[in-house]
Amino acid sequence: MPFVNFIWGRLEKKYRTVSKRPDSIWVILLLLAAVIIFTIDLGDLPLRDWDEGTVAQVAREISEAPFNSLRWLYPTLGGVPYHNKPPLIHILIASCYSLWGVHEWTARLPGAVLTAVSVPLLYFIGREIFHQRTAAIYSALIYVTMLPVVRHGRLAMLDGASVCFFLVMMLCLLRSRRNLRYCLGVGIGLGLICLTKGILGVLFAAIAFAFLFWDTPRLITSVYMWVGIIIGCLPVGLWYAAQWLHYGNTFTNVGMVDQSLSRIWQPVEGHSQPIWYYPLEIVKYTHPWLLFLFASFRLTWQNRNLSWAKLVLVWSCLYLVAISIMTTKLPWYVFPIYPSLALALGAKAAEIESTPLFSSYPRLWGTGLGILAVVATVGSIYYSFAKPVHPDLQLIFAAVAGTMALGAILTERGDAQFLKVLLWGTYISLLLFVKSNYWVWELNENYPVKPVAQMIQRAVNPTGKIYSFSPYHRPSLDFYSNRVIPATNQPNVIEQYWRQNGQPYVLLEESDKAKLKLDAAEIVARTKAGNQVFVLITKSTSRI
Repeated sequence: MPFVNFIWGRLEKKYRTVSKRPDSIWVILLLLAAVIIFTIDLGDLPLRDWDEGTVAQVAREISEAPFNSLRWLYPTLGGVPYHNKPPLIHILIASCYSLWGVHEWTARLPGAVLTAVSVPLLYFIGREIFHQRTAAIYSALIYVTMLPVVRHGRLAMLDGASVCFFLVMMLCLLRSRRNLRYCLGVGIGLGLICLTKGILGVLFAAIAFAFLFWDTPRLITSVYMWVGIIIGCLPVGLWYAAQWLHYGNTFTNVGMVDQSLSRIWQPVEGHSQPIWYYPLEIVKYTHPWLLFLFASFRLTWQNRNLSWAKLVLVWSCLYLVAISIMTTKLPWYVFPIYPSLALALGAKAAEIESTPLFSSYPRLWGTGLGILAVVATVGSIYYSFAKPVHPDLQLIFAAVAGTMALGAILTERGDAQFLKVLLWGTYISLLLFVKSNYWVWELNENYPVKPVAQMIQRAVNPTGKIYSFSPYHRPSLDFYSNRVIPATNQPNVIEQYWRQNGQPYVLLEESDKAKLKLDAAEIVARTKAGNQVFVLITKSTSRI
């Protein structure tokens, strides 16, 4: 018997070594591909408005405050308490500021790295739920070649990090089915989500428990699961308790209701869209994988008795319904659905991979790829002759056109190699895209703030208060000028501020100066930002 046990142990060890080696290789390759596409040229473009500008400024105020001031526990924005989101990612960004300085690269780095880590995490989830490694590989590769994932994962936002923590939570949940020690990881993942995006953790927890109820209901009543969740979420409870003790009902009313729960029943800052907004976002930005999505979900429904299909259906359907019925709608809210779509597409891709040569594929696939090739070719030609010429866009569209054309040809021939062509070509196209100046396309929607911020910093002392005569508040301008600049397009508000202050400052376009009735106004600085000329005016020194 000892001899048999020895031989069995040696064979088991050899089996484990052989089976884990391909996983290690794939994890390294996936992580390398993800790190490259999520971090290359990360700091070359300015921060965009709203989430990026706000997150970066909150992190700066944390990094500039002494540790014993507890700013990391009670964050501020412009010196005013910041209740919008818990400060986990802001603290990580502030740490990067302390190490490498305050700029775009350090502001975006933590979110980009965490999003890159989510790629091998999705691979591990695939290994837990699929019988074939091929399906897990395709899921991770499709995920890292989705345009919305690459774009939002690179921004200084909280969504890439929250998805990464959700994948940690789901991976531990799947592994807890055979090893209850992973229940602690479920709690830690949920706690990290709550410390990143607060109330979003409730929705993610609902998805996880809905999957357990369908797939492994015994874990719902497991003491280990609840103990793990309580331990993992203990820091969350302590943080919320600290906020309530410090701010009282203000935190409850502002932080938990006005800036979180109220998004469900009323639009925040006018961001209201119809109920089909998110399905339309998926349709617009998931090419070329959209062509295979219907077939992927048909396969998922046919296998709904299997764990992987249950996970995909619960995750994608429950999350999509939840965000669609919310009144407030923003493009990045749909980000957490993409891993579930990638899992469905990966399962279908593995099935295609196993088909023999010269198989017959749906006409929609070849036709759709051919249409994408034609559209990309037209785009490349257009930007070749446009004035001024856009060589980056010309090259990006040419890469897309070549990829889609070759994929269409292979699809019509019934060659499953079209999947590898699409993966490789899409990855290269996205790599060219993020190396260009167009991946943060929102920057073209308004004037560039950097020249204006530099003008303000040169002309106004750090404590000087400035109003902007503009209909839009620009958080990115706040960040680059390192001060809060309220905006209003109401002349009476500016005029009242002008009268009540000894040395007021007003930022406005030079052409708008005649719209305001300001006594003794003189221009102290002028700069050009894009096609617009901005001036900074104050009261004449002879009248102060």
